[in-house]
Amino acid sequence: MSSYQPHVIVLIGATASGKTELAIEIAQYFKTRIHNIDSRQIYKYMDIGTAKPSLNQQKKIKHFLIDIEEPIHQINVKEFQQIAQKSINREIKQKKLPFLVGGSGLYMNSITKGFFAPNIPPQKNLRKQLEDLGQKECWELLKNCDPISTKKINFADHIRIIRALEVFYTTGKPLSSQKVQKPPNWRILELGLDRDNLKERILQRTRNIFLSGIVEETRNLISKYGLDLPILKTIGYLEAKDVINNNLTIDDAIALTTTKTIQFAKRQKTWFRNKNNPVWLNNKNPLKDAIIKIESFLG
Repeated sequence: MSSYQPHVIVLIGATASGKTELAIEIAQYFKTRIHNIDSRQIYKYMDIGTAKPSLNQQKKIKHFLIDIEEPIHQINVKEFQQIAQKSINREIKQKKLPFLVGGSGLYMNSITKGFFAPNIPPQKNLRKQLEDLGQKECWELLKNCDPISTKKINFADHIRIIRALEVFYTTGKPLSSQKVQKPPNWRILELGLDRDNLKERILQRTRNIFLSGIVEETRNLISKYGLDLPILKTIGYLEAKDVINNNLTIDDAIALTTTKTIQFAKRQKTWFRNKNNPVWLNNKNPLKDAIIKIESFLG
């Protein structure tokens, strides 16, 4: 049996840390393509609110795993893992250097660490009952039946809370107890981007997404899929929805989205430090530092 291990590069970091721009520069230097590991950029028509790489950026560097499904058809971690593995393995077979970029720690680790979650199909009636209970009640239920999962899922992530409850009520076992790991046979260099001025970057990006048209994008999603589209609970889209319903002003929506995003970024950073332990890049010149580290890794 061959002992050859494909080399894979990973870039992780909190939201608004500048992963997209840095990744494109790295990909241009090493003449590779990008696999976007993001739980929201996989959906079509969600461009502004997810800070999806622009068409111009995608012309510069080929991006995989973007716009692979409509928002009405939610993809769970297991499904994404299978789709992503096929895409990455195609790159490996073509003797290319897979470059994985994203801020979704759970989705990234499902690929790089190879954990397997139970493949339970959606339970429509159960989901409806849980939706009717509301966010707070669902969170309390999860704390009672699967407290370990509440340490890995943030309170605002209603979709993953419902999924964890769905698995518990369907199998009788907590989701956290049903995950096993089978890491892929890859040599992985995991780089981390951690900005000192992240709060300011988040505020600026939040302003940009509202000025660039997230409210109109949300209005279009509602027009296509209805007001109760579950994925509109995502930070930014939920506030844009409240603007449409005249429950928030634009300024209030920006302030609230910024606060929620800062809290979310804090959880991301905690996740990456506890679950990933990447090689953190020098903030003064992350591109130069990344190139040095990748070249050393590739030998």
